[in-house]
Amino acid sequence: MTLVLLVLFYLSVGIQLFYLLFIFSRTAFYSDPADRSITDPGAAIDRPAAGVSVVVCAWNEKDNLRELLPLLDRQKYPAFEVLVMDDRSNDGTQAFLENEASNWPHVRFIRINREYEHITPKKYALTVGIRNAQHDIVLVTDADCRPVSEDWITGMVAHLSDETKQIVLGFSPYERRPGMLNRLIRYETLYTAVQYFSLALAGRPYMGVGRNLMYRRALFLANKGFYSHMRVMGGDDDLFMNEVATSRNTTVSLLPETFMFSKPKETFAAWRHQKRRHLSVGKHYKKSNQVWLGLLSSSHIMTWLLGLIIGVLALSDPWRPEFQLVGGLFLLRLLLFWTIVGRISYRLGHTVHWMAIPGLDIALSTYYTIMGFITLRPRRKQTRMNWR
Repeated sequence: MTLVLLVLFYLSVGIQLFYLLFIFSRTAFYSDPADRSITDPGAAIDRPAAGVSVVVCAWNEKDNLRELLPLLDRQKYPAFEVLVMDDRSNDGTQAFLENEASNWPHVRFIRINREYEHITPKKYALTVGIRNAQHDIVLVTDADCRPVSEDWITGMVAHLSDETKQIVLGFSPYERRPGMLNRLIRYETLYTAVQYFSLALAGRPYMGVGRNLMYRRALFLANKGFYSHMRVMGGDDDLFMNEVATSRNTTVSLLPETFMFSKPKETFAAWRHQKRRHLSVGKHYKKSNQVWLGLLSSSHIMTWLLGLIIGVLALSDPWRPEFQLVGGLFLLRLLLFWTIVGRISYRLGHTVHWMAIPGLDIALSTYYTIMGFITLRPRRKQTRMNWR
């Protein structure tokens, strides 16, 4: 029994070390080529700015739109529009947009009055928005998000200076609030970004987040939009990226000016519901992506679980060579993870304090173990499809 535990532990740590040294390190030490376009305006290519359509889907988001739209309208970019998709809102959003949108020169809106059986509401709203966009570059975000600077659009567009690039994956951290739940949410967001940024830089992009995601409109139309997963709840960001993102057409933005903050959930129940929906979408990923992510998550959980089990067994014979090797490998993996993820956290706006990473990591591993079992349970079929 002990031999089986040791072999499984060695395999798990080996996989973790591979990801840390050869995948995650790419984000930790990445030099963003678009950095000079923000810090040195003279470095920009002397050519007309490409037009950008910022698409914001909103369902009962009047208060959030009241805060967001002035921030988007003030973006320092020469050619852009902000297209708000009002999806059947009944909180006064329509009246607010009719009365106030004219105050912001870049803002216009489209009202959607019904939902359709063949497609989920948010995907329909996004599809209508993208088809009606005036510009060839689409930048999507949500109504509860806030750009960190007036250079958000400029910074994201700078990554498309290479004509072969069609997708820019952005970062969208959650606002800092007091409490353990907020720390866990911020850490989970950081660790998700570590994965999708690092795998994209390794030539295996598999997802993006719809709170901060840019792509060329032609790519969306050529793929027939969300056709292959129209009725899957969620996936307007990660499933679409999973289909169209390649090593050649995808790049990432780690520029602080391009971060888009979002409002976090305030209860465990609300966050659990959100994460269950996100995790359930993963079964629709390409098989190769499922393998990469499955190896990463299972080895992550098994490293902690087996490390603790073997640690308890070692109490009876702490000087046994196998147990000393386990202790050394466990410590090596922990220090490497702490260092690399801590550096990425620093680059991504100090998402979490580096001292908290080990504790949050074991808490998140425990949470994902529980959520994995919950996600596998059959769910009752939903008769009404809401996207919030």
